[in-house]
Amino acid sequence: MSTQKLIKLRLKKAPLQLSMYNFKMKKHPLLFPTLSLIMFLLASCTPKKVTPDPNVLINQAVAATIAAIPTATPAIPPTPYPTPTAVSLTGLYCEYQFCIGHPAGVAFYDHLATLNLSAPSTYNNGFIYAYQIPNMVISLIWLQAPGTTDPKFLLDTILDDQTDTPNGSLEVKLIRNMNVIYTSIATTIPEVPFGSASAWTCGDRVFAWKAYTQQADIAASLFEEAMARFTCGQN
Repeated sequence: MSTQKLIKLRLKKAPLQLSMYNFKMKKHPLLFPTLSLIMFLLASCTPKKVTPDPNVLINQAVAATIAAIPTATPAIPPTPYPTPTAVSLTGLYCEYQFCIGHPAGVAFYDHLATLNLSAPSTYNNGFIYAYQIPNMVISLIWLQAPGTTDPKFLLDTILDDQTDTPNGSLEVKLIRNMNVIYTSIATTIPEVPFGSASAWTCGDRVFAWKAYTQQADIAASLFEEAMARFTCGQN
């Protein structure tokens, strides 16, 4: 179909289409306003491009820059090392809130615990041994007895009536404000026939010490060694 014929055909239809439009508008007079309103609402709902706030963008950029800055490595805390003790622990027994000296080659053990694990020595009373077979045996007992000033009763307790015999009268020695009674002894034990024993009060407890040795002079030196390092927090 030629272009001229096509134009003529459309012109012929135009009056018909216009008359149909006029007919609809007459029949439905609110149709056009309604359509116009719908078109306006649809146009208003179209999302609009929002321009971002420059201050917000700057703040975001600054925050990202700060977050990207590497943090300093925290300093490693110093390693705690044990400090040296004020006194040498060699030849020193410390337990039950008292300390006492002894030969470096021996060590005290809890005699009551060996008899009954559920009833070991305590602060209130105890019995410990140290020995070096066959030439030395040391024992120490203690008892809580507040107000006691005469420790002789505990000296009588540590001496064995069947094996120990005191030599001469008791000596009283003043050692760091403690009145210590002391005596040398003879024993019926062939391996250790000599010895010495002593007793004293410290705080609210009474202590008694005894040693068996092969030579008489060794027992006396063991006593001096024990008392030179004895402490109970109140002497």
